[in-house]
Amino acid sequence: MYSIALVPARLQPPLAAHLALIRRALDLAPQVVVAIGSAHQARSPRAPFTWEECAAMLRLALTADERQRGHPLPVRDHHDPARWFAEVRAGVAGIARSLGLAEPLTVAVVGHVMDATRDYLRRFDGWPLHEVGRQPGADSAALLDALFSDIEAGVHNTVDGSALERYLGAWAGQPCAAPLAEEWRELREYRAAWARAPYPPVFVTVDTVIHRAGHVLLIERDRHPGKGLWAVPGGFIDLRETAYQSALRELAEETGLVLPAGAASAALKGQAVFDAPDRSQRGRTISHVFFFDLGPGALPPVQGGDDARSARWTPLAELQALESRFLDDHFQMLDHFLRILPRPDPT
Repeated sequence: MYSIALVPARLQPPLAAHLALIRRALDLAPQVVVAIGSAHQARSPRAPFTWEECAAMLRLALTADERQRGHPLPVRDHHDPARWFAEVRAGVAGIARSLGLAEPLTVAVVGHVMDATRDYLRRFDGWPLHEVGRQPGADSAALLDALFSDIEAGVHNTVDGSALERYLGAWAGQPCAAPLAEEWRELREYRAAWARAPYPPVFVTVDTVIHRAGHVLLIERDRHPGKGLWAVPGGFIDLRETAYQSALRELAEETGLVLPAGAASAALKGQAVFDAPDRSQRGRTISHVFFFDLGPGALPPVQGGDDARSARWTPLAELQALESRFLDDHFQMLDHFLRILPRPDPT
């Protein structure tokens, strides 16, 4: 018997497979932490529910005893895996302290390694993985397709329980549901256009993080995916351009900010590749991100163009409050270069 068990899961929404993991964890430990991933991100067709909504739906699916022993832990996605592991470990330790569990803790990880994206389950040093096999039933993607195409069919394919069905039915009436359904339809058409490709397509994009005098340059998206959300300037790479050239072109097209070659070279302070397999709503998309620091001085005028409804210079101090209003992993891009969120204590 372990002190506590950990079940990392996105719960978009809770499925019978998630319940199987949690019940296996309850067999191993008296208390279970459910680490709800992708917390604090904007709603999207792939993750339409906030972490609080996921936790509420999970409570509806559990028994009274299971609710007493289960504890939700919201966890951000991070570009640096070490930060994600540190955040999960700190969260588990905090819940253990609140429960009065004795040190040293013994922790079991419970999960299903369905492909390489779940290999992280094996990398909790000192926390052994108890793997559960694939469970029957609808997966999240199929359920969300049903939910957005026909709410009644979607509800009836969730984990059993009329309370959860009522919850999803009420959720479908919220103002956020219709725009997400519209975005889902457009993304479905986008993916269908590539369905006859001889190989699964992998897209390459570029993004720019532009800093000047304590401000960062943002755009408000005017198209799906992420219509109305904040993002950094960027777009698809052109066939006859380098990633660097594409980044400067997209910056000019979407904000009107033109960086001459010499100024751009002097201001370039870093770059990174964001390539998590599920990072983009469009499908497998790899982004090359360039960080330019323009130094002190007046903020150049900017104006939205192309895919951008608007462009604006935003004070760094305001970014964390906007975290849940960013496209995909664009807040992570900003945090990677500008250190918006606190870093874990290395000790």
